[in-house]
Amino acid sequence: MSSLIKPFTVSEGPCSVRPGCSRPTAALDPNRIRGSVPAAADRLAGSGGSVPGLDPRRRVLTAAAAGQGKVTHPGKAILAGGLAGGIEICITFPTEYVKTQLQLDERANPPRYRGIGDCVKLTVQDHGVRGLYRGLSSLLYGSIPKSAVSYNCFQLASVRVPRLVLMSVCLSVCLSVCRPVPQVKFIHDQCSSNPRYRGFYHGVREIIRDKGLRGTYQGLTATVLKQGSNQAIRFYVMTSFRNWYKGDDPHRAMNPFVTAAFGATAGAASVFGNTPLDVIKTRMQGLEAHRYKSTLDCAYQILRNEGPQAFYKGTVPRLGRVCLDVAIVFVIYEEVVKLLNKVWITD
Repeated sequence: MSSLIKPFTVSEGPCSVRPGCSRPTAALDPNRIRGSVPAAADRLAGSGGSVPGLDPRRRVLTAAAAGQGKVTHPGKAILAGGLAGGIEICITFPTEYVKTQLQLDERANPPRYRGIGDCVKLTVQDHGVRGLYRGLSSLLYGSIPKSAVSYNCFQLASVRVPRLVLMSVCLSVCLSVCRPVPQVKFIHDQCSSNPRYRGFYHGVREIIRDKGLRGTYQGLTATVLKQGSNQAIRFYVMTSFRNWYKGDDPHRAMNPFVTAAFGATAGAASVFGNTPLDVIKTRMQGLEAHRYKSTLDCAYQILRNEGPQAFYKGTVPRLGRVCLDVAIVFVIYEEVVKLLNKVWITD
């Protein structure tokens, strides 16, 4: 312990450290004291946080001074993340449906919809309110495990922003490969003159019958790029806001409204940052995907036939959905974790 913080005395006069010494003790410097605590905490954290003889309460305070907050138990994080993801997608899916329909509505062909309101009106008119939830099951089956794993990794890596961004990108790549999502085809199929898919399992079976397992992975490259940039932007912005808000106190409680505001801002940043990738992904996963030779060819054809503004089709409904998505999920996640901490006691 002596190697971490050097002893000092407050009184002036003869030295109290070495008997017989007449040299006066240096005056106490408050700046030196304040600077020594974080420095000692950094050395303590670097050594694994274990120093013989250090009181456990002081060890907690020292770790806090080093910027390390309490890490949620992985089981709680997975459960809270899964519940939050499932609840969120059930609330916001109609906006996802409208966004996808607008992105699939090409200018090269006579546009079917004149805007968001017209899309909602025609869908309800032709298929009822239930039509706005076409493809929900596909996204729901994927969103629950995705959110469960994502938010567990988020709380484990959020103490270091660069590590968090890298982990978010790697996680998104893995989830994109392991989680084929054909909901774009289901949504697109509803607009055709003769819809083929009668449900999730029937639709997946028909896709595999026609194009093999590869058919469920159409647009994988665009999906990886979109999901990777999504997670990196959202978690980076959210973590930056959270660290700024908590400042030097990593245990400072966050009001749900503050969490929602930060989450909505993080969602908006991801929308404006990667909507072009989302448009390309949607086209590559639609029923007309055979028209495109590759992801780059899809981007080129959109630019040539519809102009650069086409890369931001569906931005408004996507903005509404994503802001609600991130705000709701972060709030629900935090509140579920608080509830689990009361009923599920862990070390």
